[in-house]
Amino acid sequence: MAKDTVRYPDEVVGAIDELVDDGMFESKSEFYRFSAEYVLTLINTDHEVKTFNFDEIKSELDINERDHASVVGADGGTFFLDAVITIRKHGLRGEYEAAERFIDTHYDSADQECIILEELLGTYRNKSV
Repeated sequence: MAKDTVRYPDEVVGAIDELVDDGMFESKSEFYRFSAEYVLTLINTDHEVKTFNFDEIKSELDINERDHASVVGADGGTFFLDAVITIRKHGLRGEYEAAERFIDTHYDSADQECIILEELLGTYRNKSV
């Protein structure tokens, strides 16, 4: 097993210490190994987990895709990515009203995703001027 040194802000280390002290993780090393593997599984669906007890830890933490989605304010990225693609298609075709309708029917105007999609649509409008 390789060893790698990483520096974290004191606040992050303190929060991890609390999780270890509370018994959520057996050690800092377990936390770091689990965290790295978990992020890798989010980024790469083909990632093959090597961490011992990964599924057990994930189960004990009660982590599932819905929990992740509620934390980041999206469904894990898939619908938002589809929305970006839809807005891009409409924008490239000059179908600005269709793009606006899509945004308005799927998002609340104060949602972070809505603001991003409106900005994206604005870039297509500005190109046509």
